Amino acid sequence: MKILEINVTCGNGSTGRICTDIAFLAKQKGHECKVAYGRKTVLDQHKEYAVQIGGKYGTYADALKSRIFDNAGFNSKRATKKFIKWVEEYDPDIIHLHNLHGYYINVKLLFDYIKKTGKPVIWTLHDCWSFTGHCAHFDQVGCSQWENGGCKKCIQKKEYPASSVLSRSQKNFIEKKNAFLGVKNMHIVTPSEWLGNLVRRSYLKDYPVHVINNGINLSVFKPTESDFRSRYGIENKTVVLAVASVWTEKKGFSDFVELSKRLDDRFACVMVGVSEAQKASLPPSVIAIERTNSVQELAEIYSSSDIFVNLTYEDTYPTVNLEAVACGTPIITYPTGGSVEIAESFGGFVSEKRDVGEIAEIITSKFDEPKKKETVSSDSLKKLDEKERYSEYLELFEAILNQ
Repeated sequence: MKILEINVTCGNGSTGRICTDIAFLAKQKGHECKVAYGRKTVLDQHKEYAVQIGGKYGTYADALKSRIFDNAGFNSKRATKKFIKWVEEYDPDIIHLHNLHGYYINVKLLFDYIKKTGKPVIWTLHDCWSFTGHCAHFDQVGCSQWENGGCKKCIQKKEYPASSVLSRSQKNFIEKKNAFLGVKNMHIVTPSEWLGNLVRRSYLKDYPVHVINNGINLSVFKPTESDFRSRYGIENKTVVLAVASVWTEKKGFSDFVELSKRLDDRFACVMVGVSEAQKASLPPSVIAIERTNSVQELAEIYSSSDIFVNLTYEDTYPTVNLEAVACGTPIITYPTGGSVEIAESFGGFVSEKRDVGEIAEIITSKFDEPKKKETVSSDSLKKLDEKERYSEYLELFEAILNQ
């Protein structure tokens, strides 16, 4: 197979790493794969797959236009036309789309080309942008305009992809719908049942929907010995951990701070991924650790903790949950997106009320003292293994091509 993946990044961030992991696995199995991307630096080990769409100045221009005109996804015409000429020369057997938002490609031009060629397409949705008039997530604000006649008045205009001037959410909704419908051979993939069910309620509902969970690297994320507890003087405490790549209110920053105030000195609250400014604002009782690029260090912190708490208000299928589980650490989460599915699949806990007090009660009643780590079963590990999950993509590609 000749596979073409298209995503905003290549090897960076969760979606970029999924693309390069699939490309690496495809190469191992004798296939050819390229990852077309919009922005961010590509690491040396990923350059053999990488094909950039446009350049940084084009991305800046796209982002500026989107900020003014609220038309994310409908700029970058010149870069897209040039890219389509390259695609015609590469002539892939199958096209695998990921995040098309991110200021780098024109979705109308791209889908016009896809419809003209009739090439089979897999579109992995990592959020909800494909079927709204503006936003990538709407869980926290409880908006349902996307399934009730279109996004007539966006209540999240300043959320990503933010617009500071105009609002054209209704027009975006109509133009996206016109662009994305009418593809003869397209399959939708979502990382969670939650997102799959939303797709089935959207204007994309007539496309086949498959659920392929995200996976993680089990050679890194596994129970790992370290001196983390002794380094911070918390050997005899129950360690309550929270991790985010970037901490925001939607990720539960203030909620975790409030949780730390409700737990007594039997507990030690650890927060990983905070900025310098956030670190300075945290109470002394919270052990604040800035973002680390060392996955080994992350595995050590997960393994040293007794409970992992994810108080996110919007998420599709958070890999931090998977990483905690793989390190033998149970999770507690709000009833948010695919976070619930992970908790329920791996013996975690869900706070149905999205209430910090309820989270504190769960922790104090079930984790009142440090517990010996339980061994993660081989069946559970198989569900977490990225090689197993991404092999499902290759199987789906082959099945569609054989049809």
